[in-house]
Amino acid sequence: MTESRVMLCVPPSPSFARSVRMMAANLAVLCSMNVEEVEDARMAAEEAFVYACATRPDVCDISFDVSADALNMSFSLGEASVEADPVVAEQVGLAQVLLSAVSDTYEFTPDGSALHVTKLVGGVHGV
Repeated sequence: MTESRVMLCVPPSPSFARSVRMMAANLAVLCSMNVEEVEDARMAAEEAFVYACATRPDVCDISFDVSADALNMSFSLGEASVEADPVVAEQVGLAQVLLSAVSDTYEFTPDGSALHVTKLVGGVHGV
């Protein structure tokens, strides 16, 4: 499989979480992930989207890089401080715990403008 990039641009609203989840699941299937890995990719996409929405971007740009080895997802973030709102901070904390459980890696860009999530085919969490 050659590497492909799919872009998704959605409003930062929970009503669009299903669209993000379904796109991630469909692309995970293209990577030949097994059923558990597809479910992990779906959940990772949802939790990353929840996090992105909490930062209050004007729009959430999501890129999915699909290859034979992995599904890499990048979520644009807004500038809102998630620590300033205790309810949002709690939601974000939960999202980070879940990302740790269902993705192989996740990291923020040094400038805080994006969240990158990777789900590997046959990765640690897919065994």
